[in-house]
Amino acid sequence: MSGKLEKRRMGRTEMQPNSLGLGAAWLCHKPDDEVITSIRRAIELGINYIDTYPGHAEHLWGVALSDGLREQIYLQAKVGTHPERRKDFTENGTRWSVTNSLRDLQTEYLDAVLIHDPENMESILDKGQALDTLLELKSEGKIRHIGAGVRSHEFHKELIETGHIDIILTFLDYTLLSQTVTKTTFPLAREYDVGLILASPLGMGSLTGVEPKIEDEKRRNPDGEPQAHSMWKWCQEKGVNIRHFAMQFCLAAPIDGIVMFGPADQAQVEDGYEAATATIPEEVWEAFEKEFGIRPGI
Repeated sequence: MSGKLEKRRMGRTEMQPNSLGLGAAWLCHKPDDEVITSIRRAIELGINYIDTYPGHAEHLWGVALSDGLREQIYLQAKVGTHPERRKDFTENGTRWSVTNSLRDLQTEYLDAVLIHDPENMESILDKGQALDTLLELKSEGKIRHIGAGVRSHEFHKELIETGHIDIILTFLDYTLLSQTVTKTTFPLAREYDVGLILASPLGMGSLTGVEPKIEDEKRRNPDGEPQAHSMWKWCQEKGVNIRHFAMQFCLAAPIDGIVMFGPADQAQVEDGYEAATATIPEEVWEAFEKEFGIRPGI
C-alpha cells in the first residue's frame, strides 16, 4: 500500500493525530485474535487515534495496546455505553465507567472521554452529573480532554458553549449524502476552537461499494431521491471506487479534526486506509460535482 496519513490539529487540545481514526463499534463482534490483530494493523498503518466502546470487549484494546503501543497513540473512551450502566450519566455512573476503562485498557490516563449519545442535556450538564464528574477526573489527571458524541446539532451548541468541551464527534451529517453540519457545528467549533471528529464517513454502509438497497433509502427518507444508489451506479459506470470518494470527501472537510471509521476486521482496516490515502484525479471530482453538485472542501 502506498500513501501516508497527514497529521491534523485537534482544536485547542494540542493533540496532533493522523487524519484517520479507528472506531470501535464493530470490531467487538469478531473473535479476540481478530480484534487484537486489527487494532495493531491499524497502528502499523499510521492510524494513531483509537476509540473504544466501554462494555464491548474493551479489555481486548488493552491487550492490543500492550508492549509499548499505548504510548504511540491517542486513546479515547466513552461514558454512557456500558450495558450495565447504559445512559447513566450520574456522578457514580460516570466515574464507574472511566475507572473500568482505565483498568481494562491497562492505562493510567485517557487522552479523551466522550459523553455518548445523551437523550437530554440535563442528564449531563446539571450539577453533579457527567460533565462535573469528568472535570473532576480531568483535575485528577485521569483524563486529558472532554468531548461528546451525539447527533443533535442543538446539543453540540449547548455543549460547546459551556466552554468545557474540547471535542465533538458528529456522525452521518457530513458525508457525500448530507452536509447539514456545515451550517451549524462547523462554524461554532471554529469559534470555540473545538476539535471535530467526523464519524461514519461511509454512511453506515451506504457508501462502501456494496450496492445500496433503494427500498432502505426510501424508508429512511421517503421524500428524497435514492442518492446513495445513484452515486453507486455512477461510480460503477465510471469504474471508480465510491469508498474512495466518500473517505476523501470527509478528509477534505474544512475543520480542525479527523475522520473516524468503524471497520469490522483487518480487511476493512486496510480498505479504510487505502481509501484515506487514495488519489482521485481532479477531472473525476469535476465530473462527480457536475452530476451530484458536491465536491471536497465544502
